[in-house]
Amino acid sequence: MAAFDESIQMARTAALAADEMKGEDIVAFDVSEPLGLTDMFLIATGSSPRHVLSIAEEVEKQLYLKHGLNPREREGLEEGQWVLLDFGDIVVHIMDQDSRDFYDLERLWKDCPRTDLQLPERGESEGVSEEDGADADEFEDAEGDGADDAEFEDAE
Repeated sequence: MAAFDESIQMARTAALAADEMKGEDIVAFDVSEPLGLTDMFLIATGSSPRHVLSIAEEVEKQLYLKHGLNPREREGLEEGQWVLLDFGDIVVHIMDQDSRDFYDLERLWKDCPRTDLQLPERGESEGVSEEDGADADEFEDAEGDGADDAEFEDAE
């Protein structure tokens, strides 16, 4: 059984959020057949612990705003090397490059179909631009412990 259209749309929302935050190597796999517990895995790379956390925060925010989702589980927020956000139908992995190379999740799921995320070419997205002088280290509250997070957690 292939992933549901709704799960694919949620994965695209998460991928666009990661892309807006300058996440790299964003891929999604339809894991519904081998796992049955979830439909999609999304994997993205951040350049530093703060960048990983910023991407995770934006993914969580956009999935809440566009799909009304809060993660069932959040792991790795303390270290920022590998953050896992479990939304039920999709699981989002945001990793630094060392963790991504070491765990090589793409190899583990190589037999699962990849999903076309329809991401814009770099430079076409409407996120923070490099011309603005902002980079991932400048984003505040990347740890997700600020007051802004309360609105996402109360929605369930």
